[in-house]
Amino acid sequence: MSTGVTVNDDITSTFNDFKLGQGVKRRYMMYTIKDKKEIVISGEGERSKTYDDFCADLPDDDCRYALIDLDFESTDGRKTSKLVLITWVPENASVRNKMLYSGSKEALKTALNGVGIHINCTDRAELDFETSILPQVQKFA
Repeated sequence: MSTGVTVNDDITSTFNDFKLGQGVKRRYMMYTIKDKKEIVISGEGERSKTYDDFCADLPDDDCRYALIDLDFESTDGRKTSKLVLITWVPENASVRNKMLYSGSKEALKTALNGVGIHINCTDRAELDFETSILPQVQKFA
């Protein structure tokens, strides 16, 4: 389903710097849909931030896309990291926003070329690192 929402040009260049570790070192980037027309950068977390800080930055009543450089241990004990795109569509968000974010995700995925892990979350329990996120990312380690 296409919603006609476009991706701001800054997202691709900032993502390439983020992916390659160039420029400002970041742990995560947050994206929002501005005026129901364009996906834009709405925030970021510096490299020293934790996964808990990331979760705290997600609003309880509005949707977001978020890209995080997730450090974790693989099933065979290796320390590794992966870029993970999380689509945050909480239960408390308006139905219109839920539909807009769900229908516009493909445009962002295209702009974030090379991110292979996409996770949809609708409540805080689905953001729990140990029980929800880690098992999903370990499949790709």
